[in-house]
Amino acid sequence: MIAQQYVDEISILQRIVDRDQAALSALYDRYARIIYSLAYRVLGSPEESEEVVLDVFNQVWRSASNYNLAKGKVDTWLFMLTRSRALDRLRALTRAAKFNNACEDEAAVLPSQIASPEEEILISERRDRIVAVLQQLPVEQREAIELAYYKGLTHIQIAATTGKSLGTVKTRIRLGLAKLRDFLNPADF
Repeated sequence: MIAQQYVDEISILQRIVDRDQAALSALYDRYARIIYSLAYRVLGSPEESEEVVLDVFNQVWRSASNYNLAKGKVDTWLFMLTRSRALDRLRALTRAAKFNNACEDEAAVLPSQIASPEEEILISERRDRIVAVLQQLPVEQREAIELAYYKGLTHIQIAATTGKSLGTVKTRIRLGLAKLRDFLNPADF
């Protein structure tokens, strides 16, 4: 029984590679509930868990040809995709919550915490200097740094956004930060 199910699932994946939507539907019917349950255990949110289910089956549709029989059964592959998507979503939600809290904290600045006109000028000059130095970086390094520090994306999200490998993204950020350090005089800050 189990061996037959395993052969059937490999056949379903091959049909998905051939763009058979009925095969994707069959795989969805077989695994959507358990994938939802796994995602819910990580996220604790029905809406986010439903998004993970959609993400997983979207990825299956796009990359069924990447399934490697030698690395494990189809259900194991699906569960790994689910875990990965759920953890990515959890990290994004955590970052968003931290950002929102930081914005709320910043919005609650007391008048005594507002910088003096002289401090405002210094802050503005530093900001202008950093922006000018960022413009001197190669476009790829600047883009990676901006996505990481201004948009709050993880290295994995930057790789997905730019279509570059994770190693390339990390290298670009590291090189860009090193150049920024060289361009900026630490005594000015």
